Amino acid sequence: MQEKKSIVEFSVDHPRLVLVVTAALTVLFLTQFQKIRIDTNPKNMLPQTSSVRVWNDEVEKAFGLHEDTIVVGIVNEDGVLNRRTLGKVIRMTDEAARIKGVAASDITGFPTITNVTVEHGVLRVAPLMEAAAVPGDDKEADELRESLFANPMFIDRVISKDGKTTAVYVPLEKGANGKEVADKLREIVKKEGGPEKYHIAGDPVARDTFGAEMFKLMGIFSPIAGMIMFAVAYVMFRSFFLAASIMIPAMVIIIWSMGLLIGMGFPVHIMSSMSPVFLMAIATDSIHIFNEFCFRFREGKERKAAIIETMKAVGVPLVYSDLTTAVGFGSLLLANIIPVKVFGLGVAFGTLVLLLSSFTLIPAFLMFIGDEKLSRASSREEAGAGRTPALLSRLAGLGAMRPKATVAVGFVLLIIAVAGVTMISVNNNMVGWFKKGSDIRRADAVINSSLGGTSLAYVVAVSDEEDFIKTPEAMRYIDGLQRRLERLKVVGKTASVVDYVKRINLVLHDNDPKYDSVPGAKGTIGQYLFLFGMSARPSDLDSVVDYPFRRANVWVQLKTWDAGAMRDVMKAVDEYKRANQDIGLELKPAGIAYFNLVWNDEVLWDMLKGFIFAMAVIFVILSYNFRSVKWAAVAYMPLLFTITLIYGVIGFMGKDFDMPIAVLSCLSLGMAVDFSIHFIGRFRQRLAEASSPAGTPASTDITEALLWTASRPGRGIMRNAVLFASAFSVMLFAPLTPYITVGAFIAAMMMLSAFFTIIYLPALIVLMKGRLLKPAKPVG
Repeated sequence: MQEKKSIVEFSVDHPRLVLVVTAALTVLFLTQFQKIRIDTNPKNMLPQTSSVRVWNDEVEKAFGLHEDTIVVGIVNEDGVLNRRTLGKVIRMTDEAARIKGVAASDITGFPTITNVTVEHGVLRVAPLMEAAAVPGDDKEADELRESLFANPMFIDRVISKDGKTTAVYVPLEKGANGKEVADKLREIVKKEGGPEKYHIAGDPVARDTFGAEMFKLMGIFSPIAGMIMFAVAYVMFRSFFLAASIMIPAMVIIIWSMGLLIGMGFPVHIMSSMSPVFLMAIATDSIHIFNEFCFRFREGKERKAAIIETMKAVGVPLVYSDLTTAVGFGSLLLANIIPVKVFGLGVAFGTLVLLLSSFTLIPAFLMFIGDEKLSRASSREEAGAGRTPALLSRLAGLGAMRPKATVAVGFVLLIIAVAGVTMISVNNNMVGWFKKGSDIRRADAVINSSLGGTSLAYVVAVSDEEDFIKTPEAMRYIDGLQRRLERLKVVGKTASVVDYVKRINLVLHDNDPKYDSVPGAKGTIGQYLFLFGMSARPSDLDSVVDYPFRRANVWVQLKTWDAGAMRDVMKAVDEYKRANQDIGLELKPAGIAYFNLVWNDEVLWDMLKGFIFAMAVIFVILSYNFRSVKWAAVAYMPLLFTITLIYGVIGFMGKDFDMPIAVLSCLSLGMAVDFSIHFIGRFRQRLAEASSPAGTPASTDITEALLWTASRPGRGIMRNAVLFASAFSVMLFAPLTPYITVGAFIAAMMMLSAFFTIIYLPALIVLMKGRLLKPAKPVG
């Protein structure tokens, strides 16, 4: 009976068939790329059924709010209330209204904002610059200045306290692209010139600009990362064909993975845009095949036999290392954040495709490389020869010969790192995802420092009773809430229906300061709101109160996009509720700032769940692989050292723990433990070959096996780390900080993990040899 062939043997016997099938499937996945879509809208981070999305949609509908608003800041160091600058503001506002995607009727600025005054004893509600014309002389300009600074609703909203900065708020229609509108606004202000400086900011600008940059980076960085990896692989093996053998599986898994996600209808988000670089780097795990194959081929093995023996030697470590990587990424499927789920699915799928390729495509491809080329490539491979194996042997020897000192130094570093971890602050800020010198960061900083702020939140006061918002009790309660929130450093401005009522009350009483308050009768308040609603823009009143008068909306402008700012607002709201008698008003947060806080917390909770799940499953996999819980625990040590040290550095640097870093917590588990799997697996193989079958391995056998593992499989580990880090190093040159963070984090993690694997595993194995390396039980 003919012996059943393994998948490796089938691949080396039918290499052309393997390549043809792989190429056909790759073309199939490639056809899906034409369906690609980009999505950076934070709302789509969470499912449509999530409570925060449902509530925010309800608030927007109830108050006729726009989902997105762009803020155009105009700065003149000599003051903006001059005829030249005012003319530019008017022209810019008029042209902005004609941009496709702009909700023209709700643009707010000098020419359009509603002012409340009294004329001949009659309440007058009209635009601040009713004729939308530049003041004709200095007298008219002074009257405009007086009107502006006499109305507290304008200060810090459309005019700064020093009169040097104004803003035009440009709301967008649903589905409009913030970057495209911002680009057209830039064209408009560029034509104006002069001493004024223009700053365009807001969440849609940051979000859609990020999306455009993300798309470009995906198209630029993936090929560059591939070229860098190819160059490094060529330097390692001095063989074009072996370098190509590493890169071809990388290209295959990228196309299959991205094709799967796009074909399933998922748009490309920030995380999935990084998938190609991650997959390319993960593909470097195949370096262990080429590393071992070169040794086997140099030892005089025939090519086919060398391939089969290589896969027998490294096959088991490859299977378990790829499985742990897939589990690390697959743990992200537990997340509620949709882009994180999609990213986890794509990279986990790509990792499993790599595992399949390692036993099929790579062996098949090696069959097409000529013996002469293989001989040249493998001539430099000899365990213990060369500077790299010698260095790795010395590092392993340091751990093996001085295990207590090595572990003690590591323990001290661990304690210091833990102290750094406690200093980490949890935060998310999309504007902060751009570099400090970028236009978006600069614009956001200027507007936040001069005016109320570019980040917007709402606090909705809800009553079960119709017309309750018109009562003096409700009005005073909301007024008190505003004053409490305005004491926060992160809050630049608040606005509500109460401000209109107080303003009307004041001007109807000849601007007597004692009437800058809420009237004492519900009927009076109702009359004021009726008169105001007759002449104001519909959105003025609609945006702050609903018409059953059960709900009132307090606008809160924040001076930062930090998620923690909204947390401070919610804390202040809770303190205000506790400090004041309950009058039947429930206070509920809403708006984009609130959404950002919710999904920030969702990310952290998701990552905690994923991290714990991945740790547990990977530990089970390691225990099964090594048939030992003790060996599994030892395999974890380099990874835990690495992660703790890197997070400690992040803490000491004052770097925020944001979404990219949180996601990397799960990913690092699967990737960095790979080195331990290869090291321990090959060490135990070597020790089994060298030891007496009946007794405990001698110390000399253990040391020799450790040094051999460090110099031969260890070279593959170090090559894997260098290739991995080189792929991610390209991200250090990105204009977006999440890419820089990911690049630096992963490169550092892989190099440190490789180093700790080489030096600390030998130390731990020697210290625990009595527990790890028990004598074999006699048979019979």
